Amino acid sequence: MSVKKFAKESAVIMTEMVLPNDTNTLNNLMGGKLMHWMDVVAAIAAQKHSNSIVVTASADNISFQQPIALGNVVTLKAQVTRAFKSSMEVIIEVIAEDIPANKKIITNRAFFTFVAV
Repeated sequence: MSVKKFAKESAVIMTEMVLPNDTNTLNNLMGGKLMHWMDVVAAIAAQKHSNSIVVTASADNISFQQPIALGNVVTLKAQVTRAFKSSMEVIIEVIAEDIPANKKIITNRAFFTFVAV
């Protein structure tokens, strides 16, 4: 018997710091590294919602709106937005923070779809 859950119960917040090994030659976070972090935080949200192991089915509309610099703290927020029989849509919002400058910017938003296995 499945238990009804609310989207807010799947909310996950993950924080990372951009280190030299994560950057390109312009000292900005590599897109592939950010996509990895997004996949991880979204998968955790989907697992919390489904109480199952999940796999990524798709990643929609990943747009790189602002670069994320070396030394920035990156906060990734994920939450299930829609759930079906075995699949779930998860929204991810990425915020980059330059702590010494006291600046925060939203750099990315994306929707990932997961399937419970």
